[in-house]
Amino acid sequence: MPQPSLPRFAGFGLGMRTEHYDAYLSGTAPVDFVEIISENFMGEGGRPLHLLERVRQNYPVAMHGVSMSIGSADGLRADYLARLKRLADRIEPLWVSDHLCWTGVDGFNSHDLLPLPYTREALEIAARNIALAQDLLDRPLLIENPSSYIHFADDAMAEWEFLAELTRRTGCYLLLDINNIYVSATNHGFDPLAYLAGIPLERVRQVHLAGHSAGQDGLLIDTHDHPVPDPVWALYAQAMPMLGKVAVMIERDDDVPPLETLLDELALARRLAKPGESLAA
Repeated sequence: MPQPSLPRFAGFGLGMRTEHYDAYLSGTAPVDFVEIISENFMGEGGRPLHLLERVRQNYPVAMHGVSMSIGSADGLRADYLARLKRLADRIEPLWVSDHLCWTGVDGFNSHDLLPLPYTREALEIAARNIALAQDLLDRPLLIENPSSYIHFADDAMAEWEFLAELTRRTGCYLLLDINNIYVSATNHGFDPLAYLAGIPLERVRQVHLAGHSAGQDGLLIDTHDHPVPDPVWALYAQAMPMLGKVAVMIERDDDVPPLETLLDELALARRLAKPGESLAA
């Protein structure tokens, strides 16, 4: 079913982490929006929904999922989509997003973002799952580019080509993770600017910024436990003039610092989004 166009929202926000709940509940955090992990508020022992409803009175909310399993050959779980729709209908988010990955098989959730081969078969599966999710949620999805650590021998296209075809087939939008582009480009030796040139930039509605760590054999790992590093800031500064009005968010999931530290990073994100600005300024 054709999806309605998704309006642009230009703002700078943070992930809603428990360490900073008080500031969001009081509306004193100087951010333009907050992003939640959808599954945290979808019931079954999750965080109290009334907290999110109070935050929603103060800020627009973006819903970001980690368990839809868009690349699953098993298809999407009807119970998961029903709970996600109930939350979205209640919160009225800016949008709902999830990752280009799969997360489990035969009802088992690995709680990890597992990689897809970029094959025609995987493309058909992901497109079918996205189309189903959009129809059931009655709203377009944002799909996030993953961080990548391996190649598949059967890959038939580059990741950016895969994403471009998904948007064409399904009408979905993109959540562009700048750190993931940098991590994958470093791990696999491609030009991150070629990645940006290959995706439909007009479909991007949100940007993620995060830090990473060095793993074994020199691989970079998307860990969200460090500040945004200078090479990611530099790539962000190059990307923003291409993107137009988009929402920008700092991700920090481990070793979460005081809110003021993240707000300092967010201030840098605001500055670098302006044409002609650089880290040296």
